[in-house]
Amino acid sequence: MKKISSLNKVVLLVFLILSTISISAQTLSSVEIDSLVEKTMRTFDVPGIAVAIVKDDNVIHSKGYGVRSLNTKQKVDSNTLFGIASNSKAFTTAALGILIDEKKLSWDDKVIDYIPEFRLYSPYVTEEFTIRDLLTHRSGLGLGAGDLMIWPGSNDFTLKDIIHNLRFLKPVSGFRTKYDYDNLMYIVAGEIVARVSGISWEEFIEKRIMQPLNMTGSAAAYSRLKNKTNVIDPHVPIDGKVQVIEREFSEVGDAAGGIYSNLTDMCKWIIMQMNNGSYGEGLKNQLFSKEVHDAMWSPQTIIQTGGSSPYNTHFASYGLGWGLSDVKGYKQVTHTGGLSGIVTQVTLIPELKLGIIVLTNQQSGAAFTAITNTIKDSYFGIKGVDRIKQYSEASLRSESRAKVIIDAIWKDIELQQKSSQTKPVDSLYTGTYSDKWLGEAIISVKNGKLWFDSKRSPKLTGELIFYRANTFIIKWNDRSMDADAFAMFDLDETGKASGIKMRPISPLTDFSYDFQDLEFTKN
Repeated sequence: MKKISSLNKVVLLVFLILSTISISAQTLSSVEIDSLVEKTMRTFDVPGIAVAIVKDDNVIHSKGYGVRSLNTKQKVDSNTLFGIASNSKAFTTAALGILIDEKKLSWDDKVIDYIPEFRLYSPYVTEEFTIRDLLTHRSGLGLGAGDLMIWPGSNDFTLKDIIHNLRFLKPVSGFRTKYDYDNLMYIVAGEIVARVSGISWEEFIEKRIMQPLNMTGSAAAYSRLKNKTNVIDPHVPIDGKVQVIEREFSEVGDAAGGIYSNLTDMCKWIIMQMNNGSYGEGLKNQLFSKEVHDAMWSPQTIIQTGGSSPYNTHFASYGLGWGLSDVKGYKQVTHTGGLSGIVTQVTLIPELKLGIIVLTNQQSGAAFTAITNTIKDSYFGIKGVDRIKQYSEASLRSESRAKVIIDAIWKDIELQQKSSQTKPVDSLYTGTYSDKWLGEAIISVKNGKLWFDSKRSPKLTGELIFYRANTFIIKWNDRSMDADAFAMFDLDETGKASGIKMRPISPLTDFSYDFQDLEFTKN
């Protein structure tokens, strides 16, 4: 090894000191972060946000802003609990990693060895499907396939139902060829944790992860919280006004998105992550091995990148419970989470020992992105870029395009209702229809209006409004869903309806409303 001369040592030391001073000078002060978050809340109409920054294993900022609920007006603080949604997925992979360290399974074990009843549409895929495949969104199923079994959360689907119904979901791409985000496979992964460990996924997460890390306020599900006095309410815009909505998530999906946590606890989680599984005083304890951690943060499934990138991102992929990409020459490890009225983001730049957590109680992803990226800019030395303005304008453009589509449809409907055009006879469409995985839907007449009711998911109820030909619009009763859909009837040789296909109207409809995967046939 080449020796460093005394002069070079001095030069190197000065460079390191100057570099440290430069980085410190670039970072945002607490006052600037306060201003950033408050402006973000006003711009995107978010009632409450919590933000934490971890640098070099120290929590340098942890603060709540705004209110937990527009109903109670109670303030958000660093201990306020939010649903972290899909940020729960990294806990599921951590649980599996612990079991791998204990030699109880491996990433490439076959799923059917642990869940013999597991079946997918293709027998070949069923036989070859591994635990790694459960975690990497490459099953061949479409985006959010089958999510209507967990969303909205008032349905009656059990874990047994979900595992059984996977066989009816048709692939849209080749096995292991394409990234399409999937929640149901993480539910299956959670069941593997349960069957191998002998306790439920929820118990495992709390006993084997949260307790060692001293995440005392957190729980693996909302119902398991010991103290609910400091929890947010979810909010969504309804008819242009942000309102409190009912908490929506089926706890059968906990392994995909059920955890509730706060800044205090999540900081402990990400400090452990940035130390390769080590935690505690002097990092003497190990939650999982570095080998397991390296696997989690290694690319597994390629994610296509395109368009302009604010950070010169060239490559993106999904690891095991984490999204991976390059940003300004650094590795970024991140994940977002979304439930009705709640969205969150966790972002790590391991080489800088930098972690950013943003938790919100309104479903504007632009809000957490603006905050996270403004903080990242300060560490990357990027100046003069207004991320709030950038993402606000992008959101307004997307909303405007969607509004044009939706307004045109309702204008057509209004004109038809005013014209003398003959409306189809309701009796041609009424009856009971069945989908292999969602179950039965009843088309009936209520108070002179054609109506859609899902038997197993009661919130999927709404008026069927004639649009054109054999196509209707389903206007859901629950306007917080923001997911009105086309219902396109197939007709038999007598002119009566024999089946229904559906798809969302708005391009902004959350992908978990996977209406396009339904194929109803008349009983």
